[in-house]
Amino acid sequence: MKVPQPASVLLLSLLTASGAALADDAAMADHAILACRAHSDAKLRLACYDTIPVSARPAATVAGTAPAPVVAAAAPAASAEQRFGLEQVKQKEEAPRSIESSIEGDFAGWEPGAQIRLANGQVWRVVDGSSAVLTPMKNPKVRVTRNMLGTLFLEIEGTNNSPKVRRVR
Repeated sequence: MKVPQPASVLLLSLLTASGAALADDAAMADHAILACRAHSDAKLRLACYDTIPVSARPAATVAGTAPAPVVAAAAPAASAEQRFGLEQVKQKEEAPRSIESSIEGDFAGWEPGAQIRLANGQVWRVVDGSSAVLTPMKNPKVRVTRNMLGTLFLEIEGTNNSPKVRRVR
């Protein structure tokens, strides 16, 4: 059966309009996704993604069209006024200032790059180029402390020397 001419024109215009509307929705969804990616705070980013309508589809899903290349826009720096009140949102678990353990077995000092195994299973490497020859000790107690700048030092019972260390394992 042949469709009359005016109906086919109407059908074609409706299909064109709905395709354009889908493309507009996809472009808006792409813009919203890029805007959400600009948030550095994970909670704000997730909340932003939650506001994007479920019906919004990326451009790649629009009937038969190729996905448009996504160009990441540089996120505008938030002003102090825009960040106001968000300072308390970032609640990070406070890292301990020190840990205590002991060095397994006999210990008579260290040299640059030496790896020191603690009784708790951690392995620390001397990274400051220091060395020390000590009176041999059996299972000396140690404390790894973090200074104000975040640098870690190994304090060894029975000595005033504290090498700068970095955890290996």
